[in-house]
Amino acid sequence: MNCYCSLVCLAGFAGFVTIGCGKEISPTVAVPVIPPTIASLTNFGGIGDGVKMNTEAFNRALADLTEKGGGRLVVPPGIWLTGPIRLRSHIDLHLERGALIQFSRDYQLFPLVVVDLKGEKEVDSTSPIAGQNLEDIAITGEGILDGGGDAWRPVKKGKLNEGEWKALLQSGGVLNEAGDGWWPNTAAMNGEKLVTKLRDSASLNLADYAPAHSYLRPKMLRLIGCHRVLLEGVTFQNPPNWTMNPVLCEDVSLINVTVHNAPSAQNSDALDLESCRRAIIRGCNFDTGDDGICLKSGKDAAGRRIGVPTEDVLVEGCTVYHAHGGFTIGSEMSGGVRRIVVTNCIFMGTDIGLRFKSRRGRGGVVENIFISDIRMSNLTRDAINFNFAYGGKSPEDDAGETTNAQVPPVTEETPQFHDIHFANVICLGAQSAVTLQGLPEMPLRNITLKNIAIRSKKGVTVTDAENVSFENVRVGNQTGAALKTLRVKNCRLELQK
Repeated sequence: MNCYCSLVCLAGFAGFVTIGCGKEISPTVAVPVIPPTIASLTNFGGIGDGVKMNTEAFNRALADLTEKGGGRLVVPPGIWLTGPIRLRSHIDLHLERGALIQFSRDYQLFPLVVVDLKGEKEVDSTSPIAGQNLEDIAITGEGILDGGGDAWRPVKKGKLNEGEWKALLQSGGVLNEAGDGWWPNTAAMNGEKLVTKLRDSASLNLADYAPAHSYLRPKMLRLIGCHRVLLEGVTFQNPPNWTMNPVLCEDVSLINVTVHNAPSAQNSDALDLESCRRAIIRGCNFDTGDDGICLKSGKDAAGRRIGVPTEDVLVEGCTVYHAHGGFTIGSEMSGGVRRIVVTNCIFMGTDIGLRFKSRRGRGGVVENIFISDIRMSNLTRDAINFNFAYGGKSPEDDAGETTNAQVPPVTEETPQFHDIHFANVICLGAQSAVTLQGLPEMPLRNITLKNIAIRSKKGVTVTDAENVSFENVRVGNQTGAALKTLRVKNCRLELQK
């Protein structure tokens, strides 16, 4: 029996979601309980003039609230220049309208640290705002957090117009040998080779990594192993790397959050929800230079060893503008992704609307995904795309074609995607309508598309798939065949005229 998602009950930030056959797939998401104590950053020496460094003021204020059992730290209107902010349990960091937390552009204020994800250790730069093993934390209000990321990120020439590229060169920095890539400094440009060598040798000596410090771009907001997290109303922008990255967290709520990043911002995923359990993402608006709403669960052997899936997630009423993918699963999904509902979302001007990506070596299982009531327009690539040969590039650069002459055996490194259902999807304008591409050794299985209408240049391609079913699928393609298939089995792929 085919089942499609329908919202049954969702009150406040919590509730239940069931699929059509009545099976509950998303339990109640608990929200933080914050004590009533209120303090202002100005009471701890904070000055919002855009000049004074407020790192110590934030530290003093958070420490004082912690001693009192927690509460709300209010950041009034102003420009609050600061180094890294370390969140604490039972505290709501509340940004009033007109408040801008501006993280410093000086990478040396974000020291190198060893990040430990359940025994998987790695050296990275301190995130602008972070917390680990916390309970009951929130960032709320109508203010803005700016990660100062343009001082860290490389820029590809092809992502800027002539005037923007000229202005960037005049700002300083260095060019790569080909002249098509800008870096903020030589150490950042040359850092990849050193970091790769050190990580291959399993070095965790911070001094060894110091020459490549500026290359190690931190995630802007990184929460590790936290319980009951609420992000509501605030705007994040200009991250050094990914914008929001909750990892190994439980009970995460993102409500009416905005992400505003430049289209040229390298690796600037708006949200990477990684190995998290029970989450609601509702009413968010994302505009970014990489994927918009992205679910992950670790990479390759390390992700499989940790083995924590992202599961029981509701994405509802969100809008994504520029992004590589509006809603994405992968490519780091080695711990698995399951029981996900995406409903009532709009993707406008993204490269791909609904994007599923992995590659041989990842392993992991993606299953029980229910996507409904999605509206899309003016996409530069596919409305729906499955790519099992993802190479870590943008959609424009990654053809995603499986060309292996010999089919490898199925192992724990083989990714699996099955039981994924789409219903009530409209797309007005895309390069291709649907690309369903599995692997010869591991086909896509049990994929259903019901009530789909797509206007695109090219039609539908189904490769290496089993038990794919189309019901009332309409594709208005301009060129080529409406439907192409290769190595499909037990599929019902009739298109409506």
